[in-house]
Amino acid sequence: MTDISAGLKSESMEMHGHSPGVVLRSLVIGLTAFLTVVDLFATQAILPTLTRHYNVTPAAMGFAVNASTMGMAVAGLVVGFLSPNIDRRLGILWSLVVLAIPTTLLATAPDLTVFTILRIAQGLCMSSAFALTLTYLGEQCSSMDAGGAFAAYITGNVASNLIGRLVSAALVDTFGLASNFYFFALLNLAGAIVVYFTIRRVKPMHAMPTAQSPFAAMIDHWRNPSLRAAFAIGFCILFAFIGTFTFVNFVLVRAPLSLGRMDLGFVYFVFLPSVVTTLFAGKAATRLGTRPAIWGAFAVTAIGLPLMLSSHLPEVLTGMVLVGAGTFFAQAVATGFVGQSAHENRGVASGTYLACYFLGGLVGSAVLGQLFDHLGWAACVAGICASLAVAAWLTKRLET
Repeated sequence: MTDISAGLKSESMEMHGHSPGVVLRSLVIGLTAFLTVVDLFATQAILPTLTRHYNVTPAAMGFAVNASTMGMAVAGLVVGFLSPNIDRRLGILWSLVVLAIPTTLLATAPDLTVFTILRIAQGLCMSSAFALTLTYLGEQCSSMDAGGAFAAYITGNVASNLIGRLVSAALVDTFGLASNFYFFALLNLAGAIVVYFTIRRVKPMHAMPTAQSPFAAMIDHWRNPSLRAAFAIGFCILFAFIGTFTFVNFVLVRAPLSLGRMDLGFVYFVFLPSVVTTLFAGKAATRLGTRPAIWGAFAVTAIGLPLMLSSHLPEVLTGMVLVGAGTFFAQAVATGFVGQSAHENRGVASGTYLACYFLGGLVGSAVLGQLFDHLGWAACVAGICASLAVAAWLTKRLET
């Protein structure tokens, strides 16, 4: 298989970005992303089943499932701090190997507390691999090909949302709840194998000697108005995404929509358009600018959210397509912006961004879960709209 870093270097020589080497490079990056975060949202497809299994409320189960974002926020920050001393390849490799342990144990979690702790452990491992890969891409990409590399990585993330949820629903429907977690543990190990054969040990291309501590570097990043806005935008994006695609599951299985378990899995073909559109995020940011690209993505999301309040399935599905496409596109552009705007200590910048991003998911599941339980789906959608409105306002602070 091709070496990712070699592909990154060769891409900058391609004027149009369509050579076989570039395509293969993008596929490898996307596959790595897919196998890194496939556990993160796949469990959402079986939320109603888990809610019945543990006999808890939708808000409690939603928080437990999304507790992985707590681990991801913590690990993103820690890895960012320690990034200068971590071998990228070994760090990603071992994160994926260890990830298989809590994934396997989830199959026999006796209660919601243990389930939540194991999800946090999953998040720690996933975020370590995720943050180190983003740092690796930021270091190995030139400014010309960075957008494409980050877009390919986020596209793999999108694919994991689609395929992971579909596979999860199919496994539980056919073989039972435990089989789901055993299968995903095997996918974690498959991710480690892909990394072993596709990433070679390289020195950071843009690393510069510095006496600055990671904490001081993080403070400097927070003092940068553009990066500070990008961190907050990341928080708002996952806040909205988690709120949408966690609690819509309960809407879909209730009257009048009343979908079955397997039908709920097929619903997540709504992410298929996002797999395509997210690939163009890098080019859109380059040609239009970061701010117009993000605003355009939020406009698409704003069109989709009201449709999700409908009692007719086609309209709800259309809304889900638009929300998914808009949030993933905005995330790809914002991730690339952080990777290129932090000229020094990129590992700290990526880690800080991911910490804010995943913290937004945790807060979103808690706050919007309460809105859903006590005030209903319409109130939950209103909270999602408010989060994206804040993100759109913050976008004007990004310097491009």
